[in-house]
Amino acid sequence: MSYKSFFTLLLAILSVVPANAQRNRPANLQESRSIVEKYVESLQSLYHLTFEDSIQKKHNPTLQVINYASLFLPLTYYRNVSDNCLALDTDTLQRIDLSRTLLHVYLTRPDLVQRTGKELKIVGAVGEGEGTKIENHPDLIKKVAPKIVEPDVQMYGVKVFKPNFWSYHSDYYLQFLQNFVTSNWYKGGESNYNMVGAVTLQANYNNKQKVKWDNKLEMKLGFQTSKSDSLHNLKTSEDLIRYTGKLGLQATKRWYYTIQLLTYTQFMRGFKNNDPKTYSDFLSPFTTNLSVGMDYNVNWFKKKLVGTIHLAPLAYNFKYVSRKALAKRYGLDKDKHTLHDIGSEFTLDLVWKFSDMMNWKMRLFGYTTYRRAELEWENTLTFQFNKYISTKVFIYPRFDDGSMRDEKYGYWQYKEYASLGFSYSF
Repeated sequence: MSYKSFFTLLLAILSVVPANAQRNRPANLQESRSIVEKYVESLQSLYHLTFEDSIQKKHNPTLQVINYASLFLPLTYYRNVSDNCLALDTDTLQRIDLSRTLLHVYLTRPDLVQRTGKELKIVGAVGEGEGTKIENHPDLIKKVAPKIVEPDVQMYGVKVFKPNFWSYHSDYYLQFLQNFVTSNWYKGGESNYNMVGAVTLQANYNNKQKVKWDNKLEMKLGFQTSKSDSLHNLKTSEDLIRYTGKLGLQATKRWYYTIQLLTYTQFMRGFKNNDPKTYSDFLSPFTTNLSVGMDYNVNWFKKKLVGTIHLAPLAYNFKYVSRKALAKRYGLDKDKHTLHDIGSEFTLDLVWKFSDMMNWKMRLFGYTTYRRAELEWENTLTFQFNKYISTKVFIYPRFDDGSMRDEKYGYWQYKEYASLGFSYSF
């Protein structure tokens, strides 16, 4: 059904209602019929304005719906009704007719007015927002639409290092000693000069899983001069090349099953004052000792005394002398180069650090075949004045009943010196 048919039917029904009401109702309802007639007239006027004035409807259609909606809503008092009725311009005839209709109701039936325009402003104007079509703006959707937040990934050069089970240590020193005595010194003696240098290198492996491999190389060489020796300008006072290697398998927290290899010789020939005879030389002697036993790791006095104790019930000893003339001097048969024997062996290698300026290094080595025995006890007492300057006292007693016996000292041998010089460790 069209809007035009709907309004025609509505007007027909309303025109019949007053006639029937006049016949069937008493005279005291005359005032009510007058209101209905006026209301019908307003609907007729609304009909003409809606369907006949199409130009004005097209000009502002939304305004027409909103203005005429006030006739169908609960009666409200609008302040601009009187202004519209007194307007002089003819372009607002529809607004004037609507205002006159509302003004007539205000004057004749003020009891029907339920609210004011001020109250409507609080809840919003009549028809506000009706007929407004909201369209999605494509740019707005792009801006508001959630975006996937990607983590800020930065490329770093990742390096994977294999665990390093090796540790290294080295110790160097160069010491000097001068002794000056005049020819008329009341106790006698002679002037001499001494110099000794030493290098100790260590490379130790420990995988923290029961396997240890320790390597230590010691090299020491010292010279001395004396005016009384007319045959030699320089003689060796210290001469040593010694390698010590240990391969251990952990048994307990401090004990290891160990195989130890000890081998040593010297750099140069050794002489005595005013004696052309050679008493020692490179590979004369050359000694190798291979032993099987156990090692104990020493860590006493709050780590001030540290080192190892090696006990080997089974040891093989090999001695080689390149000069046959020195064979008997070192316990070999005459005109023989080698000596083989089996016995037992022990080694103590300890460092006792009394303070930052003073320490004692001690090495005690013993080997026996139960027919002969060797015992060496090396002691080095170091006073460290600063990082580079130190003084050393070296005491070295030795026992060997396999060598030639001395008339004064027997099988015992002694060496001792004190020196001052440079030292460095890292």
